[in-house]
Amino acid sequence: MMIIDGRSLAKTIRDEVAKDVASLPSPPGLGVLLVGDDPASDIYVRLKEKAAADAGIRTDIRRLPGTVADTELEHIIRAWNADRQIHAILVQLPLPPGHNADRIVSAIDPKKDADGFHPANIRALEAGEGTIVPPVHEAILRLIASTGMDPRHKSATIIANSDTFAKPLDHILQKAGFITARLHPDELDMDVTKTSDVLVVAVGRKGFLGADLVKDGAIIIDVGTNRCEDGNVYGDADRANLEKLEGWITPVPGGVGPMTVALLLKNVVRMAGAEGRT
Repeated sequence: MMIIDGRSLAKTIRDEVAKDVASLPSPPGLGVLLVGDDPASDIYVRLKEKAAADAGIRTDIRRLPGTVADTELEHIIRAWNADRQIHAILVQLPLPPGHNADRIVSAIDPKKDADGFHPANIRALEAGEGTIVPPVHEAILRLIASTGMDPRHKSATIIANSDTFAKPLDHILQKAGFITARLHPDELDMDVTKTSDVLVVAVGRKGFLGADLVKDGAIIIDVGTNRCEDGNVYGDADRANLEKLEGWITPVPGGVGPMTVALLLKNVVRMAGAEGRT
């Protein structure tokens, strides 16, 4: 397996973002909600905080206990919606059990929805009218493109727990030319996975995707982030098991994560620029 270097690709984007920030009349502002103590979520928020600071983007990060009421989260979001110094907002997902993620994300002003998960933005994307692409989905598309694959008439399978993640990605991959399939990790069809040119896996289980599910020459985009007891972070793909195959794979860390962060910052700059034109 050849490695897709997400860090190198992300650096190019972050350099572009820093130049764009420098051209704005004032630094963009990003509001971030982190609820609970999920280790993977904490990793991503810290990466976003550092990357934003490096690019000259201001952040207002609220770290709140998992017991916080949804009404309090909505209150914070409404305040950010009205704050002209906050140009973009994101809620780090997943939220802890007991929270209504759809309700919380829907409270964001769609024009400030940095992650692109607001229902209005998803509908616009599916209608071909969207201007905000979820950074993780754009990252996946760019990582695939970096291998030189022509997506036309190629097959791509998404293995994921979440329809919120999988459905927009399915649409984006179809628009790029792929023939797509979506599978739940507990309802796999090996006839589908073993014939797929691209496999996107986002299930939150270390080593879930092994060579028995993958065809030789496939591209594997590993979205998993699993912090284990040894303190290290692992993906959903079983890298050691897959080494015997030909193809491409994104490492964890160093693949989808850095690209997602870089493209998130690009969305923040776009939103700040759009506000300046209104």
